[in-house]
Amino acid sequence: MNDQMPHPMSPQDCLVAIMVAVSASDETIRTAELVKIETAVNMLPVFSDYDIDRTRRVSQIVFDLFEQEDGLDALFGLIRVNLPERLNETAYALACDVAAADGSLAETELRLLEEIRYELNIDRLHAAAIERGSRARHVV
Repeated sequence: MNDQMPHPMSPQDCLVAIMVAVSASDETIRTAELVKIETAVNMLPVFSDYDIDRTRRVSQIVFDLFEQEDGLDALFGLIRVNLPERLNETAYALACDVAAADGSLAETELRLLEEIRYELNIDRLHAAAIERGSRARHVV
């Protein structure tokens, strides 16, 4: 993995990894989810100095980890080490937006969101507010 990443994951890499993981969790990466990820990276202030070319490398890391038996645990380990706590709610909000982007939530996406909530120590009340906001933004 170090051959792919010349230095540790940046906080922005972690945010991208979480979004990609949610998109890939149901084994079908939909166009709406990709557009949501691209829009977030292009528009949100947290990504203002982010090198967009890193998204492909970060995505490949997520895909490689998902092929391993304990890949999700390894992904969360990387995120715990490299994502500042102040961005935990941002990460969860981005994950919810990607999950909701295609208009439906698969069981695997819901389980992964639950894992993300747990791993990032998101308070249940805050999580509910974030989830409600995502639902409101993506209602058709």
